[in-house]
Amino acid sequence: MGVIALQAVGGPYMWNTQWSSAVQRIAQGTPPLVVSSVKWLEDELELNALHNPGSRRGSGNEKAAVTQRTALSTALGGRVDVAAMSTISGVKATYLLAVAFLEIIRFSSNGGLLNGGTSVTASRSSFSCVFEYLKTPNLMPAVFQCLTAIVHRAFEAAVLWLEDRITETGNEAEIRESILFAHACFLIKSMSQREEHIRDIAVNLLTQLRDKFPQILWNSSCLDFLVFSVDNDSPSAVFNDPACVATVRSLYQRIVKEWISISLSNAPCTSQGLLQEKLCKANAWQRAQRTTDVVSILTEIRIGTGKNDWTGIRTANIPAVMIAAAAASGANLKLTEAFNLEVLNTGIVSATVKCNHAGEIAGMRRLYNSIGGFQSGATLAGFGGDLQRLIFGALSQPPQTEDDSFNEMILNKFVHLLQQFVNTAEKGGEVDKSQFRDICSQATALLLSNLASDSKSNVEGFAQLLRLLCWCPAYISTSDAMETGVFIWTWLVSAAPQLGSLVLAELVDAWLWTIDTKRGLFASEIKYSGPAAKLRPQLAPGEPEPQPETDPVEQIMAHRIWLGFLIDRFEVVRHNSVEQLLLLGRLLQGTTKLPWNFSHHPAATGTFFTVMLLGLKFCSCYSQGNLQNFKTGLQLLEDRIYRACLSWFAFVPEWYDMSNVNFAQSEAQSLSLFVHYLSTEQTDATQPDSKGRSHENGSSFIDINAQQHPIWGQMENYVVGREKRKQLLLMLCQHEADRLEVWAQPANSKENISRPKISSEKWIEYARTAFSVDPCIALSLASRFPTNNPLKAEVTHLVQSHITDVRCIPEALPYFVTPKAVDEDSVLLQQLPHWAACSITQALEFLTPAYKGHPRVMAYVLRVLESYPPERVTFFMPQLVQSLRYDEERLVEGYLLRATQRSDIFAHILIWHLQGETCVPESGKDAGSGKNNSFQALLPIVRQRIIDGFTPNALDLFKREFDFFDKVTSVSGVLFHHPKTERRAVIRRELEKIEMEGEDLYLPTAPNKLVRGVRVDSGIPLQSAAKVPIMVTFNVVDRDGDHNDIKPQACIFKVGDDCRQDVLALQVIALLRDIFQAVGLKLYLFPYGVLPTGPERGVIEVVPNTRSRSQMGETTDGGLFEIFQQDFGPVGSPSFEAAREKFIISSAGYAVASLLLQPKDRHNGNLLFDNEGRLVHIDFGFILETSPGGNLRFESAHFKLSHEMTQLLDPSGVMKSETWLQFVRLCVKGYLAARRYMDGIINTVMLMLDSGLPCFSRGDPIGNLRKRFHPEMSEREAANFMIRVCVDAYNKWSTAGYDLIQYLQQGIEK
Repeated sequence: MGVIALQAVGGPYMWNTQWSSAVQRIAQGTPPLVVSSVKWLEDELELNALHNPGSRRGSGNEKAAVTQRTALSTALGGRVDVAAMSTISGVKATYLLAVAFLEIIRFSSNGGLLNGGTSVTASRSSFSCVFEYLKTPNLMPAVFQCLTAIVHRAFEAAVLWLEDRITETGNEAEIRESILFAHACFLIKSMSQREEHIRDIAVNLLTQLRDKFPQILWNSSCLDFLVFSVDNDSPSAVFNDPACVATVRSLYQRIVKEWISISLSNAPCTSQGLLQEKLCKANAWQRAQRTTDVVSILTEIRIGTGKNDWTGIRTANIPAVMIAAAAASGANLKLTEAFNLEVLNTGIVSATVKCNHAGEIAGMRRLYNSIGGFQSGATLAGFGGDLQRLIFGALSQPPQTEDDSFNEMILNKFVHLLQQFVNTAEKGGEVDKSQFRDICSQATALLLSNLASDSKSNVEGFAQLLRLLCWCPAYISTSDAMETGVFIWTWLVSAAPQLGSLVLAELVDAWLWTIDTKRGLFASEIKYSGPAAKLRPQLAPGEPEPQPETDPVEQIMAHRIWLGFLIDRFEVVRHNSVEQLLLLGRLLQGTTKLPWNFSHHPAATGTFFTVMLLGLKFCSCYSQGNLQNFKTGLQLLEDRIYRACLSWFAFVPEWYDMSNVNFAQSEAQSLSLFVHYLSTEQTDATQPDSKGRSHENGSSFIDINAQQHPIWGQMENYVVGREKRKQLLLMLCQHEADRLEVWAQPANSKENISRPKISSEKWIEYARTAFSVDPCIALSLASRFPTNNPLKAEVTHLVQSHITDVRCIPEALPYFVTPKAVDEDSVLLQQLPHWAACSITQALEFLTPAYKGHPRVMAYVLRVLESYPPERVTFFMPQLVQSLRYDEERLVEGYLLRATQRSDIFAHILIWHLQGETCVPESGKDAGSGKNNSFQALLPIVRQRIIDGFTPNALDLFKREFDFFDKVTSVSGVLFHHPKTERRAVIRRELEKIEMEGEDLYLPTAPNKLVRGVRVDSGIPLQSAAKVPIMVTFNVVDRDGDHNDIKPQACIFKVGDDCRQDVLALQVIALLRDIFQAVGLKLYLFPYGVLPTGPERGVIEVVPNTRSRSQMGETTDGGLFEIFQQDFGPVGSPSFEAAREKFIISSAGYAVASLLLQPKDRHNGNLLFDNEGRLVHIDFGFILETSPGGNLRFESAHFKLSHEMTQLLDPSGVMKSETWLQFVRLCVKGYLAARRYMDGIINTVMLMLDSGLPCFSRGDPIGNLRKRFHPEMSEREAANFMIRVCVDAYNKWSTAGYDLIQYLQQGIEK
């Protein structure tokens, strides 16, 4: 008997198949072998007599008892030692063995489902049998221990049965899940048992079941049992002991809270949807039952971007999932900001909304049915159609037909309304947020009400409605629309789980459609790439792109919310729905099929890596078993994910600012979670062998002879290569996560967690691995670590070794076009005719003397410049004019002459700059040299050649434009002979003499502004000098705007002063402004127009609506703080705080510009404030290495931050106020953004080195400028450097001292 029992319980069975099946059937129908204590004694005496017939008292056979106890211990899996059974007689051991035999077979045969009925409920769980044994009173400890072990062995048998069927689909999967849920429901119910040991076992088994099969967390029946059992199965109805009642209630509350917290931490969208459904149910149920426990439990639970009730890497910690959870909650939140949701409050609100919409549909249906539907036909004479329906309609059709008619009518209405929303979005219109939400919610309520009615009519109509509900948010592609989408999708899958596959199938199709139509995360066109597109071609290579009509960031945010919902659904279905997992697999295969499908906008970083995280999680499903038949597909998907991730780093790192801390922090967190998952991911059986083969059902998807991988191409050792790629990806992702963390917390001066030092050999391996995947990745890697010499040397070697493979990559130029290559006339330079065009600033570097005008280099530079519109190159006219100094082959001159044929404005600006260069420099490296003399001699020759090449129309415009502004400038010469008191009248008289010829004249400093006239009474003499500068105001219109919109624009016509240095400083400021705008920073800079028009003369735009700080001091005795209160209202008022905000963003912008340019002579006459509170710096006579007073460098701070300025920036006075921290954050971000384009800024300055400008007269201006960018620093180190700069400038004594000197010497107000 013992041997048979062991075989039967442990398997395989000794019986044949028929016997085995029969025993299983018997076990399913056999009641528990429970006996009373009296019957137990009688049976034991009888069985003892059978064991030993020779003994009259039936003392038994000890040998047989030992055998039975040994068999029992083995049957219990060793949970109870034989020694611990010494008090168990042979008869009891036989009985317990029979119980074990029966119960384990019962659970093994059908998962523990008892016979009887068609529905699977908690009462049919076999746990109802095994728990009966535990209810027997006065059990011996050893017997109780064995019975408890039997329960656990039966549980293990059930788990094994369920796990063996994890890959099943269709009806078999439904049966499996229903058995699982029946067990869970019974265990939940058992927590209210009188016996404490039964409650403990029930909780223990329920916890194990929940951990092994998490899908029970989101099963509606289980949640019903759990939530409503708190009050519905009140223990007070079973026993009257108040202490026991309190204990059971406390147990339920603990389990419910734990259950809901775990479910929320893994799938917050679905969990909230289910809770809202339960609250809807509780709304009707509470009339008869108390809900205090449910309410008290839910009140304690919160989710949000702050601290949650869970820790570690949970799904709900993924930012995309959290914003989707906020959308699913139905709360009206701004998801770009931090939030904290009370589950109960938002759940009740959303449940109420859902109930209201359901009530609206039910009410419309009843009304429609009560009047008989809107039928067509003749009306009674004298009665309107509506009245006729009221009289006769109710009896005209059976109710079912009326329902069908109502459904058809309202379906058509909803379909039409939803299609209207789509049409509006496709035409570029704005969809009304609240209206769209209401219509979608009502349509969802209609859909669910039809499901509840079991109606089989209008199936196609409801299918179309479901499809529209899934597709509309994707079509509209806004955050608001996607929030509504997540809300209604969560509602659908929570209220009707049977719709889960249908909803997911539609969402997968819609997602793949966004890939095909290049939307949001998949807007791969360059114009959607953010900073890189906006800075073309000045600072980034490529043709200038028109700005997209739709905001790419808005669509990326929509994808982000959508992705959060998909991850939520993945967590819900990953363990119990192979069909839905395969749908998600289709989505991921389509997403990663082509690595260049993704948008490379910096704002997409977090969303992109969250998609990749979902992909890696999906691949891990192989290890849990339900996708083990798809080994090859999962491996291919994992390789695609690695390839897509590495391709993300094929572009140089960029910044993007959304002006809210929460977004930047969530981006950093998204990448950190990906890094954490990737670093802890274990290499498992999904990996192919070292040759790259992955066997599945005896086949291989890679040809062993070709050794050609479908993703990685030619390879030798797959496993080694995979590990190298993984290590490279980890390093890149960690670096990017650190970068984003700095951007998220720029004012946090704490250093990043120290990373292990990487050896030179490892850097070389990284470079080779990156280059083997994509040369762009290696180049981007080098740009991330610009001062890493081993890395740079290896990338240089790789580029030069594979020169023909990288001809399409402009960023590879510096690795083979070098001064050394020019000196050696390297054969590599022969590749330049085939090279892709670089940025203008990169091309400018090749015009410097270091490259000696090499013909191949010059030919490439000229090809680059000619590939861009002349209007784009005009900005760099000072540098192009300077390059004529080294233009021995006259190649640059040839380009300039050709460009003047293409653009009249280019020609005019060039002529003005040529005229401006004819002045004799004050000092400089080439002043008076032979090279400078030849340069000066060339200028008028080039000027004349340009004029000679004009067409008649172009010559006419040139003469009129130049003649007009020469006459305006010449007015200052007339003033010299008149006393100061008459000069203003003289200016007016002279201006009245000047006539405008034509309406195509424009301001020299702003070609986009057409002059419509001169305000003759606006002329003002500015100072007494040999030649007096004058300020004149013109009426101008925007060339591309409304020509009836005339605006004033004042200009200063300066004589006797070289303004070329101002031009250079304002060029750098303009580049910084463009950089800040491109990365989304709200830093303010105003690079007003300046143009040299002749020897020591020029035109300077007046900054509109401004006063100098000195002028402001002439009208008030207070400081800036008091002036702002006078102009904008009291502190704390909206107008004052708005002005303070604008002062902060402008001060931060000029702080960064000042750090780089080092402008001195920053007295209050050179600081302007506009009528909105913004600061503007003017007059850049001392920059870089020069300063007033014979270069005393008295102003030691990097930028001016006087006491009165700090009063506005820092009300606390101790650098602790939020406004000060905001200023520091903006300064740090501005500095980090500028560092990214260091080379472009330096190249712009470097070409002016031989211009003779005073700023280059001493020291090492280019070297020191480069040092101020600190390329050797990490992002955190650079941020800390900028923080120190801000602290150092704070109310520095030398700043106040210089203001005092200027006041005493020049009378300039402090």
